[in-house]
Amino acid sequence: MSAERDVSLRTGEAVSGALRGLGYDVVEIDVGRDLPARLAAEKVDVAWLAVHGRYGEDGCLQGLLESLFIPYTGSGVLASALGMDKVYAKQVYVAHGIPTPAYRSFRDAASALAAADSLPFPFPVVVKPSREGSSVGVHICKTRDAYEAAVTDAAKYAGTLLVEQFVKGREVQGGVLDDEALGVIEVRAAREFYDYDAKYKAGTGTQYLFPAPLPPDQYARVNEVCLAAHQALGCSGGSRSDVIVTDGGDVFLLETNTLPGMTASSLLPKIAAGRGIDFPALCERLLLGACLKA
Repeated sequence: MSAERDVSLRTGEAVSGALRGLGYDVVEIDVGRDLPARLAAEKVDVAWLAVHGRYGEDGCLQGLLESLFIPYTGSGVLASALGMDKVYAKQVYVAHGIPTPAYRSFRDAASALAAADSLPFPFPVVVKPSREGSSVGVHICKTRDAYEAAVTDAAKYAGTLLVEQFVKGREVQGGVLDDEALGVIEVRAAREFYDYDAKYKAGTGTQYLFPAPLPPDQYARVNEVCLAAHQALGCSGGSRSDVIVTDGGDVFLLETNTLPGMTASSLLPKIAAGRGIDFPALCERLLLGACLKA
């Protein structure tokens, strides 16, 4: 089961309510081994994907729907797989000249721990599982001891480990919809970084500023980088990218979410709302863009 199941349920509830309010006939189907039979029994015309994390966001569900000839929202198999794996996504960003923090990848905890004293960048560093979202298993490590603990924790999740140079700056997010950069929002978390609790739990003191209060040239650059990442991965529909803007005005792409959350606290809906696209309209626009991608 994905570590992001709770986010998936919240997204599904919000989207189904919005689409019903617009008059669509909506059936909510939980993902399980009987999914193909459920899809056939319900005679589904279009699948609005609200399954975050493993199996739902990594190309697996997209591949199933392609094989069943059921149009679906969001990105296709390849873009989803690339976006979900932080290491492969990094390789795409570098190949396309998109600025991103320096990194190393490790196949397991043992190799990451063995490299603790030979990383090509100094502490602090960021340790991430390669195939989890919503900041699950992500740690900022200021010391070797913290690094060892973070590697051990991140290794609990599937996939390789990503160790990334920590870049200090303002954390902003850019939204893209149908190959159009929608704008940039700044997240000011009350804690050290915008982790799972800050994203999804009420009362954490997180502030959201849209449009992000950046100088015009930096704002435009963030939009440019987010759109470039969306296109480099081959995304469809909506995406949301996490970006750091340094005090010197440099822009670094951290990662791109090919299936962004659609909860009350999710960022793509906040960005869209700032552009005059309310939540039901956003859900419908994504629905109308559903198609087979293979």
